[in-house]
Parts: sequence; structure tokens; C-alpha cells
Amino acid sequence: MAKGNGKRHDVVIVGAGPGGYVAAIRAAQLGFDVGIVEREATLGGTCVRVGCIPSKALLESSFNYHEARTGFVDHGIKAQVELDLAAMQARRAKVVKQNTDGVAYLMKKNGVTVYRGNGKLLGDRRVEVSGDEPVVLEAQHVVLATGSVVTDLKGVKVDGETVVTSTEALTFEKVPERLVVIGAGYIGLELGSVWARLGSQVTVLEYLDRILPGMDLEIAKEAQKALKRQGIEFRLSARVTGVEVTKSGAKVLVDGADPVEADKVLVAVGRKPSTEGLGLKEAGVELDERGRVKVDEGFATTAPGVYAIGDLIHGPMLAHKAEDDGVALMEQLKGIPTKVHYHLVPGVAYTEPEVATVGATEEQLKEEGTPYRKGVFPFSANGRARALGHTDGKVKILAHEQTDRILGVHAIGPRAGELIAEAVIAMTFGASSEDLARTTFAHPTLSEVVKEAALAVDGRALHS
Repeated sequence: MAKGNGKRHDVVIVGAGPGGYVAAIRAAQLGFDVGIVEREATLGGTCVRVGCIPSKALLESSFNYHEARTGFVDHGIKAQVELDLAAMQARRAKVVKQNTDGVAYLMKKNGVTVYRGNGKLLGDRRVEVSGDEPVVLEAQHVVLATGSVVTDLKGVKVDGETVVTSTEALTFEKVPERLVVIGAGYIGLELGSVWARLGSQVTVLEYLDRILPGMDLEIAKEAQKALKRQGIEFRLSARVTGVEVTKSGAKVLVDGADPVEADKVLVAVGRKPSTEGLGLKEAGVELDERGRVKVDEGFATTAPGVYAIGDLIHGPMLAHKAEDDGVALMEQLKGIPTKVHYHLVPGVAYTEPEVATVGATEEQLKEEGTPYRKGVFPFSANGRARALGHTDGKVKILAHEQTDRILGVHAIGPRAGELIAEAVIAMTFGASSEDLARTTFAHPTLSEVVKEAALAVDGRALHS
């Protein structure tokens, strides 16, 4: 129902990334009249346009290229391989378009009205959309789902050409001879892996004394060893103080060490909530000490009728977490009891080998004083891994010493990102390591490593 130059919906969502568009679909399924606001030309947010999807496309292509050059010979295949980076980038763009087109189709299919432009809160559950066709939207429920943006690094100016973010690092037109990656988290290691496979000399600078902060340390150390064998150089405990752009590239300045020469510098030190320009303060939406939107257990902000999900609020900054937030919020608004358990949200680094995690790390359990038992099993003892020719890594299961309930599962190895789903399901239903150990797994499969790790918790692994 229109009101003045405005339009009214039951739900108005600001941001059409994974959290926003999935929330819109679920809201429509539940019978809500939904409008969604997006400032970019295509739907899907950072994840679909310049994050998860394009990076995985390049990871897959670069892996295939590297395998053809170095791995096929072990399978009795001799080939002369040539890199066509333009074709590889064209494939990435095609994959992205398929996904953004898919999101647009889902909005149309579910009857969601899409508004193009910047969304800003006006208070009293109203959203101003400034764009080619300005409009003020009114709603019973307003949902903020604007995601996150790249975190700046003090002293380092991103120019989008020599010093870049992950967005530009996805679209290089030629392979940089020397690439410096600042930050050893998921994004830095994934994009560093892409360009290392394609021929770059990659150096990763990390402020901490370890890679993959937040992941289980034993697994992170295993990942560092594997990536080092692939030619990636790591300099830990390295505090970057600045980057000097030169005629031939750049010099990365490191406190207490010699500068590192580079043709391209990727700044990948994390992400922060995207709250600028939303009119939060004027609308009465409060932020916490880390710049995140404050919400209660029902995703409600401090402004009546305004909610927030995904990277804007506490919890893992992951697309699948944002999706689950959106679904849970809409179901709660419909009176359906739903909750997202953030300790059961898995994380995956799509390096080679892949690294995946869910639940508590061994370091966390020690810090909390929680008694536990540990089971570890290597992929090198798995028949399917041997057949694939990818045997690096292990699966590690942590179970409570008294109850045997699984507290955390951490894996590094082939298809670890897929295997972690087994652990998430098991933990969601409160399974014990004995439950996993007594489950029949198909043979020969990589998933048998999970079963063997569960058996190892009780000291009875069969194939080691």
C-alpha cells in the first residue's frame, strides 16, 4: 500500500547478500510481503560478487592448472600445459554471473520487490532509498543485512592497482612475479594459493606468531607446513608499518626487518561491519565496542522494529552464518522458535589441502579447564586418499573426558570442507565420539578418516 511517494511492505531488508536475500526468500515463503534494497548493480553481496564464489572459481582453476603441471604425471598422464589467464578469468566472471542471475531469479520467483540504491534508516521503521528512483519504504519489520567491508591497515594506503584488497586480487590480468600478502587468515591464504599455483613468488606477512588465527593450533601448523612445501614463504610476528609504491612495484615496510619487495601487495587483515551511511545513530541503533550492531537473542536492535543479521552483529563473519541468521529471524517473526548455535558454525579455508573446523579448539578447552580426550587419524593411512594422490593432513576429534560428547572437530586434508559437515551434524545432535565410531561409513571414502579419528579417541583406530 503506497503512502505519499513511499511504499509499504511487511518486511524491508537492506542488503542483498547471503543474509539478506536468503532472509527475503524465507520471509516470502512464510507469507510476508517483502522488499529488498541493494546499492550494487547485481544481487548477491560480497560473497557472490567479489568474495566466496569468484575466489573458489579461481582456486579450482588454479588447482587444476597446478595438477596438470605437477600431479598428472603420477597418474601416468603426460601433458604440455599452458596458462591462459584471460580464459581463466572469463570463467570466473561466468560463474559469478550465473550466481548473481540466480539470486535475481529467486527474488522474482518468490515475489520479492527489489529496490536499487542506498538504503538509509529514517526512524519509525522507514527506509530511504536514494538512487535513480528515490523512494521511502515503510515496514513492520526492517532488517539490516549490509555485511562487512575490508578492514584498513594503519599506515597502508590501498590504491587498487599496486596495493589491493581481495576484490582487485581476484581480477589481476597477469600473474604478478612477486606477491606480498599481508594477513594469514582465510582470505590471504586462499588468494595467495591461487597466485602461487599460477607462478607468483608469494610471501605472507602475519602480525601474530601463527597462521589461521582462531583455528586449532595443531591443524594450523600442519597447514603452514603444507603451504610452505608449495612454495609460499611465511614471515610471522611481522608488523607491517607501511607500503611504499615505487616505479617497479612496492616496498612493504616491516618493523625491525628489511623491506619486502613486491609487484603487488594484497591487504587481507580482516573485515569489519559495513555500517557507514545507514543512519544508525539518528535512528537509535547502537553499536558495541567493536563497531557491531547490538542485538538481543531475537536479532532486535535498540531501535523498535529494526533488526540486524550476518556480519553486522556478533558471531562468525561467514556467509552461511548470515544465511542461518536470516532464516532464524524470519521464523521468529512468524512465531516459530528458531536459534542459530554459533559454536556449531563451521569454518573452511579452501587451500590445498583444505582446512575445516567446528566447535572448540584444543587451546580453548585447555584455557577453560574442560577435561577432554583426543583422537587423531592421518589421511596418509586412508585408501581413497592414496588413490587420489592427496594424503597430506589429518582429522582431529576432541571429546569430553567424562561424557564423550564431541566438543570440536578439526581437519586438514582433501575435501575437508565437505567432510566437516559430518561433524557439524553429529555435534548438532549431541553425538559422542562412540556414536561416530559405531557408524558405518562407505569404503573406500575419505569420510572413513572421520570414523577412524573417532575410534582413536578411545585408542582403537583400526588402520594405524
